[in-house]
Amino acid sequence: MKENLLQYLWNYKLFSNIDFKDAEGNSIEILDFGTWNTDSGPDFLMAKIKINNVIFAGNIELHVRSSDWIFHQHSADPNYENIILHAVYINDAEIEELNQKKIPTLELQYYIDQSVISKYEKMLSETVFIPCEKVFDIEKIPFHFYEETLIQKLENKSSELEISLKNYKNNYEALLFHSISYAFGLKVNAEIFRQIAQSIDFGTVQKVRQNRMQLEALFFGIAGWLENPEDAEMLRWKTEFEFLKVKYKIPEIFIRPKFLRLRPPNFPTIRLSQLAHLYHQHANLFSKVISAKKAEFFYTLFNDISASEYWDSHFNFGKVSPVLQPKVLTKEFQDLIIINAFLPIKYLYERNQNENTADEILHLYSQISPEKNSIIASWKNLGLKTDNALQTQSLVYHYRHNCSAKKCLHCSIGFKILKENG
Repeated sequence: MKENLLQYLWNYKLFSNIDFKDAEGNSIEILDFGTWNTDSGPDFLMAKIKINNVIFAGNIELHVRSSDWIFHQHSADPNYENIILHAVYINDAEIEELNQKKIPTLELQYYIDQSVISKYEKMLSETVFIPCEKVFDIEKIPFHFYEETLIQKLENKSSELEISLKNYKNNYEALLFHSISYAFGLKVNAEIFRQIAQSIDFGTVQKVRQNRMQLEALFFGIAGWLENPEDAEMLRWKTEFEFLKVKYKIPEIFIRPKFLRLRPPNFPTIRLSQLAHLYHQHANLFSKVISAKKAEFFYTLFNDISASEYWDSHFNFGKVSPVLQPKVLTKEFQDLIIINAFLPIKYLYERNQNENTADEILHLYSQISPEKNSIIASWKNLGLKTDNALQTQSLVYHYRHNCSAKKCLHCSIGFKILKENG
């Protein structure tokens, strides 16, 4: 038995019966189990109990063993002065201080179904993908699980974006540019692409965006790729970058993206060229994102977006590819940008405008195809089918923040499993 499980059982009243009796044999009626306190101090606040027709109001402290009261040094802590009940799993010692104050001790081991403890311990010890995979089925997914989980993710993401928004002096266009840059970098180069974006004043991007070659040169130059030109096109980019460095006082900082473990279409050369074209095509991109009412509108923003002509025959500088092919944005990549850049910022903006549009954002996610990755594949192996990005985003977030950390006691699916008997 662990104390956090004991707290969980108390909070959700998961007992075989609640005809409680204290260590002296007195009946205890729990009128209010209290509010679970996750900060310092007693475990449950503002509780009410009734003993011998007398009602007591105050706090309840839970321990695995009654002797933990001494080991945790609660006697010297003023936060524990208003304790009305000491609930323990095993009553292994009499606490003189509590006896003197006539604070009852309730031994809970006789009121807890041992199968609940067994299920919890089994989930934690036999994990391959998720702790509950041996007993998982889709019937255990609560109603509105996907919606509630995705809103939780968006709220957490909004907290991160708020910090960045302050750094960009409340400029949502700049925030979107940095978020899109991060998304364009994919997993390998996401942070590096963010650093490239942060090294450029967004006002400079807005001024340069009208000239596609210059914007491309700006990105390539900061990436440190133009120092030694290998062909005529590289020389033109280098010339443009040298001009922009002087004009906009760009510091001599090279932030080199990675190529290792990337498929050629995802090379940073291709992605930065495509990013340059996106911003060349769209002034006030943020305003367009905010105006979207249907997911299909987002896809129109990517119409004809591709890497520049040089990249039709290249994946890297100076190396001609045997296959001539325009480097356009795939539908899957467009979905990734919409999911990870457009929609979180749209949610943040509308929340800050006090607009209750959570349902609209969720509906937009539901109009986007489900993602394909190893986490979703593992859920699929458990028999779970996904129809849209609302579901896949929820499942990925839930796995990363609950399942992988084995936070079964904070999981609505885990709650249903532990609550079931047998």
